[in-house]
Amino acid sequence: MTASNLANMDVLGTTTDEVCKAKNPIFKTVMKNHTSSNFEASVKVNRIHVGGLANTKRYDPQNSAASNDGYVFMSNVNSIEKMVDMTNVSRSYKTNVEVMNATKKMMMATLQLGM
Repeated sequence: MTASNLANMDVLGTTTDEVCKAKNPIFKTVMKNHTSSNFEASVKVNRIHVGGLANTKRYDPQNSAASNDGYVFMSNVNSIEKMVDMTNVSRSYKTNVEVMNATKKMMMATLQLGM
């Protein structure tokens, strides 16, 4: 694969409406059961936030996806930024699971003290 073919892989449309836009889910906590002895909650997608960065426009009249003016539009998705976000979310999830497990372990130890 040549360098020009690799560059053309990012071209997704002839207008900004056709081009892929960065999207981020916004989550919301949903309480299911909440009593003094039981607490259940889940997470659902509340909405999708569409990134506000402008799509890059490049002059390339030889490209088959070029508009009548000779421009091709690139996606505004930054793959490096997305990878960093995924790493941060993964670490945050792992930390939260560890906190929940430690809390559960402490609660069990407290219950065993009473026996």
